[in-house]
Amino acid sequence: MLSIYSDGGSRGNPGKSAYAIVVVEDGKIIHEHAEFLGVHTNNYAEYRGLISGISKALELHATEAEFVMDSQLVIRQMNGEYKVKNADMKALYDDAKALSSMIPSIRFRNVRRSEEFIPRADLLLNLEMDRHRSLDRRRQIGDLYELLVAGLHVPEGDRVLLKLLGADYDRVLRPDGRRVLHRLCHLAAHYVDVR
Repeated sequence: MLSIYSDGGSRGNPGKSAYAIVVVEDGKIIHEHAEFLGVHTNNYAEYRGLISGISKALELHATEAEFVMDSQLVIRQMNGEYKVKNADMKALYDDAKALSSMIPSIRFRNVRRSEEFIPRADLLLNLEMDRHRSLDRRRQIGDLYELLVAGLHVPEGDRVLLKLLGADYDRVLRPDGRRVLHRLCHLAAHYVDVR
């Protein structure tokens, strides 16, 4: 029997979101995957994780599967204990139900966030969101660089980014500012987690 652990999360609700799945057979992880979803709600991310897990079980030709989540809402909806009232979630629920009906023996189980392989799934989805935050910050730094090199006005929000990178806006505008800016952009290109 396959046990598939899934977790979804968003930073803000709605906010940047991701899900992760961890597929376990005989106590060993045989597959794990995380995907960034963009800006969505936590429940959307939870359902997308479940759908991904069901799809993986079908890909592996599972005849018996258990889906384990820390989302009590999603598990109770899948088990028929709660109705799905939100129209957006209803479409995801319908997809999950349709896919899960293709597996002969299926079970949905709720556990605490700290139990079994849920912490692993939570770690993977947070790493995925962090990776995208870093990519967004790098794009923002690239845009800032282009503004400064072109001598255009830099919005106040981007001046804050300069401070985060350890530079002063007025210093960048001085004659030696380009050298400072090039050094900052070089550092930023290799900086994984600019905060």
